[in-house]
Amino acid sequence: MTLQMCEEAAMAAIALQASRHCPDNRQEAAATLRPLDPDVVSAAIPAFFIGRNRAGLWVAREANGRVGGLFLFKSSAVDFANRQSAPARCALVFPIETFELDVENRGNPLIVLAERTMRLLARLTTRQST
Repeated sequence: MTLQMCEEAAMAAIALQASRHCPDNRQEAAATLRPLDPDVVSAAIPAFFIGRNRAGLWVAREANGRVGGLFLFKSSAVDFANRQSAPARCALVFPIETFELDVENRGNPLIVLAERTMRLLARLTTRQST
């Protein structure tokens, strides 16, 4: 199996998962990302929210909204957070709710095309199952 085939299979699986989470194309309420409580994480430690958006893509967003990106894989989102906070390490927060990237995408530049493809696949999958 080629790398391209693996990536296409992963995108299709994510699209299917996203369609199951949002039946009838209803969108889940996205989480509101708030600054972290200083009692939980020191302001001196960079912190990133890592989670999924409604399309099933991985989102990495700095807690104060300075930088963020979209990714196909969780490991890519975590690597992005670590690179952005280098040379120090960062705190990673994994919200349960989905959330959308609300800053410029500094992650995978092709992910916008992948996201559109996944949404189309999700719609097609939903239509075929009805």
